[in-house]
Amino acid sequence: MQKEGQNSLYRILKNVIPKNILTKKNNAKTWEYGYNDKYDIVVISKDGTIGDIYLLNNLKIALPKTPASSYTLDNSKKNQYWKPFHYPKELKRIKSIFQWNDMPTAFKNEWVDYIEEEFNRREKGFYFSNNGIPTYITGAHYMYLQWTKIDIGHPDFREANRLFYLFWEACRADKRSFGMCYLKIRRSGFSFMGSSESVNTATLAKDARVGVLSKTGADAKKMFTDKVVPISNNYPFFFKPIQDGMDKPKTELAYRIPASKITKKNMSHVHSEMLDGLDTTIDWKNTADNSYDGEKLMLLIHDESGKWSKPDNILNNWRVTKTCLRLGSKVIGKCLMGSTCNALEKGGENFKKVYNESSLDTRNANGQTKSGLYNLFIPMEWNMEGFIDRYGMPVFTSPEQEVLGVDGEYIYQGAIDYWNNEVDALKKDADALNEFYRQFPRTESHAFRDESKSSLFNSTKIYQQIDYNDSLIPEHHLTRGKFYWKDGIKDT
Repeated sequence: MQKEGQNSLYRILKNVIPKNILTKKNNAKTWEYGYNDKYDIVVISKDGTIGDIYLLNNLKIALPKTPASSYTLDNSKKNQYWKPFHYPKELKRIKSIFQWNDMPTAFKNEWVDYIEEEFNRREKGFYFSNNGIPTYITGAHYMYLQWTKIDIGHPDFREANRLFYLFWEACRADKRSFGMCYLKIRRSGFSFMGSSESVNTATLAKDARVGVLSKTGADAKKMFTDKVVPISNNYPFFFKPIQDGMDKPKTELAYRIPASKITKKNMSHVHSEMLDGLDTTIDWKNTADNSYDGEKLMLLIHDESGKWSKPDNILNNWRVTKTCLRLGSKVIGKCLMGSTCNALEKGGENFKKVYNESSLDTRNANGQTKSGLYNLFIPMEWNMEGFIDRYGMPVFTSPEQEVLGVDGEYIYQGAIDYWNNEVDALKKDADALNEFYRQFPRTESHAFRDESKSSLFNSTKIYQQIDYNDSLIPEHHLTRGKFYWKDGIKDT
């Protein structure tokens, strides 16, 4: 379990909003979704209330107020964790809204509350009890956990991914942001999360386009055919629009008639006149600097963006595709970009520039970062497979007693201890060590390590010094000041 002092990813802020104002607006449910410049917070709540305010990578994110009671899997605290809800077999048999229309009224009465609740969770997010703690997940995260089919079936709930989705929702809500640049570890689930978000966005939007790019055209196509399309096909009928063409398209997924929200008021018959044209598509493009040039996008999924090889340049491509997400000064679309980083000469250098230009520490007069994106890095110990307990929390250091993992197996070792052992074993092989650092970074400098053979200097020694510097608490070891010439005489 997480120990005191190990959470450096985020903290919960207090007294950001005066208590009387918070109470008054919560009672009236008048907090608006989006950026609130008065309190410098991004409100991701969609029910008009504010609860906890997270400071995550220098972004203040306001969650919905914690409800009086959260969904609880079990009365026992130790048995409270995330578990996907059972999809009733009676509803599984229904493949389209037209088939629903033909069902008896008694059948609809039996299941309309279930369907309406699913729409509410998708729209507003969801609170559930996790080891006795009320835990909020966004609607997009709920769709990933509940309705996204990946290679192992249902995805695991992980605290690292919860923070990822909170940050992503803030990027979506913030009118200043063009999206997110995510520096990740290997096998963190980003490709599936990006694919899930492409389907979630497209099935809600009208007259919109969602694009997919990767390190090569073949990789983009594979992500589309092996992830995006199966996720779409696996959606329940009440979330699934009527689509054009084949069930398993190779280049474009076209939604023509939207899935209309089923409620008690309209459950008797979702009239055809309600099903006005959706005309929304998801497609992929070959990897090139000018991919999607001149096209308008609601969402761009940028997978493996730290691995674009020459002559393709992710920095040039982002400068082009950024224009696809804006109309003048208005941001009309978002980009979800994520990757581990290749060696600098193999595409990593340009991705590093995009990432650094996405720092929230520096904004221009319009309130935007240089790239327009917001960057996020989650260290390996938060999201390493085999070191996540049943509550989705990382096991940082070796526990005194075995811990039951999310995969049903016991954890005897901590992620950091495992990582240190790997590092010790690779210290005599500089390139292998740097590759391990890039795949499983604990710091940003680990993620952007270069191959030692590309340097004129002893990069191993340089990186050892960087690691030592990163391990220090800067304010305890650094003094900032200026040099002056002694007596004003410039003679040395």
